[in-house]
Amino acid sequence: MATTWNEVTEGMEIPALKKNCSTQQLVQWAAGSGDFYQIHYDKDFAMGTGLPGIIVHGALKHAFLGQLLHDWVGNTGRIKRFGCSYRGMDYPAKDIVCRGVVKRKYEEGGEKLVDLEVWTEDFEGKKTTPGFATVRLP
Repeated sequence: MATTWNEVTEGMEIPALKKNCSTQQLVQWAAGSGDFYQIHYDKDFAMGTGLPGIIVHGALKHAFLGQLLHDWVGNTGRIKRFGCSYRGMDYPAKDIVCRGVVKRKYEEGGEKLVDLEVWTEDFEGKKTTPGFATVRLP
């Protein structure tokens, strides 16, 4: 069931979304997105660049955050604005947790809006993909 504007309070956390990428998912994302940079699927190449191994695509983590928001607003809400920065690395076969917290709840132009801080956390709890969103709720 979708969240409604009346249920939201500033400071509340939205339900987290846990992901754990396989290397197969990274190859599929590369094919779907056109991002074939070898650091995402070739361990030897990635290590040759100084990385400890292959890393998850930043844009895939962005998509995970989009799924977090969509799951929360449901089909009756709308994601109006959304973005993130790639600030840390995540690795396949390690948990990535997508989280969000309500920063502001307001009405504007007849719409019931909510601003959120969103982010991904790596398996150690470090924020790796901080972001923001504005959503419209029923």
